[in-house]
Parts: sequence; structure tokens; C-alpha cells
Amino acid sequence: MMSDNPTPKTVDFGFRSVPREAKKGMVRAVFESVAPRYDLMNDLMSLGLQRVWKRIFLDLLAPHRGERLLDLAGGSGDISFGWLRRGGGAALLSDINPAMLAIARGRALKRGIVRGLDFLVADAEALPLPDRTFERVAIAFGLRNCTDKDAVLAEARRVLRPGGRFFCLEFSRLQVAALAPAYDAWSFGVLPRLGRFVARDAGSYQYLAESIRTFPDQETLAAMMRDAGFARVGFRNLTGGIVAIHSGWRL
Repeated sequence: MMSDNPTPKTVDFGFRSVPREAKKGMVRAVFESVAPRYDLMNDLMSLGLQRVWKRIFLDLLAPHRGERLLDLAGGSGDISFGWLRRGGGAALLSDINPAMLAIARGRALKRGIVRGLDFLVADAEALPLPDRTFERVAIAFGLRNCTDKDAVLAEARRVLRPGGRFFCLEFSRLQVAALAPAYDAWSFGVLPRLGRFVARDAGSYQYLAESIRTFPDQETLAAMMRDAGFARVGFRNLTGGIVAIHSGWRL
């Protein structure tokens, strides 16, 4: 039986439409390019606010000994490191990009984190992990870069144990209209220039700014989570909706 909603042949890559099968490679190239200066650029891009947002995210994750975390699109490791530092159980830091995981491994060694942390190169849309394995699944600033966001949400729910929770920290839709002109000027004027001067890659940061604008807004993402089977879905806006934290339960 044919689906009433066939899979689209193109997807967004920032403001461009690209062949669906090409996006993962294009995103991988972006993160291979920015990996060496990823943390510095995140601080510059967010004026340091990303550290505050991640602390709030970890507060909501509520790390607890004996509970396991799957950190999807974990990048350079901030969420996994914070989870372990706060007393959480074992963490699995997963990312599709080996270059980003290499950065995370180096950072873990510098911090003396050798126990309770494992690494996995994997696509969040098709995880090589068994059902009902983790008490927490988190993704921070990674979902917008995925080709099939519905597949990521379905996989997150699949690997959660009943009673487990999924959390997503992501750029969202600004809720304060008066801030829009300054926010747009920063995103499309300043960020690419920072990328050029600091990371020698204006194009990647142009994509990152554009990807924020094409990501589903707060209510749309909440609806997608409900469609994926999550219960008690909610979200919390931070900094006027520049970012939002969504959460849902597997019951």
C-alpha cells in the first residue's frame, strides 16, 4: 500500500533545498571543518549563553546514579561530561561525525574522565542499540542538523526504558518581536564574519545560522514528539525563545 505522504526527495540545508541523500555528507563536512574551533565558536556565537543554557538543561536532566544517558549528536561532550560530573550513571556519547568524537575524547582525557563514558559513531536516525536501554536520552543543538527528525525522535523513544525521559535543547523561534532585528543582524551579519576570522570558514557558519531559522518552532516540535509516541510533552523557552528545551516521557 502506498503512503499518502511519500518521503520528499529534497530537504533543507539552511535556506537551500538539496537532494535528501546528500544532506548527511554536507552536514558532516560542516562539522569536520568547524571541529577544531567548535567550542570557541559556540561561545562567540552565543555570547557565552550556551554555557548557561546547558547548565539549565543538565538541571532538568537530573543526573542520578544508576541511570544511564544516551547523548545523541553529543559533539565535543559537554552534556555527557556534565552528566557524569553531577553524579549520573554511565553515559554513551554518540555522534555521526568521527571528527567531533575525537575532540570529545581528547577533552575527556584532559578532564581525567576515563570511567563511565563510552563513545559511539552512529547515525541518530538509525541507532545500533537495543530497545529499552536508557533512562535518559538527550540531544543538544543537534536535532536541527539531522535529515529525518521524525526518525531521530522515534529512535530516541525506542531506546528509552518505560518511565524514561527524552530532552532536546535546540535553537527555536524567538518570542520577543523587539529583539528580532538585532537577532537577525547578529545571525546573518556577524556570525559568518566570525566564522571567517576565527574558524576560517564563513560558509559553515552561514549554514548554521540558516539552519536555526528552518528548524520547527516550539509547538511544531512538541507535536512531532507526540506523534513519535512521547507522553506529557512540554517545553521551556530560554532567552526569549532563542532556544527551547523540550521534554517527553516514554510511558
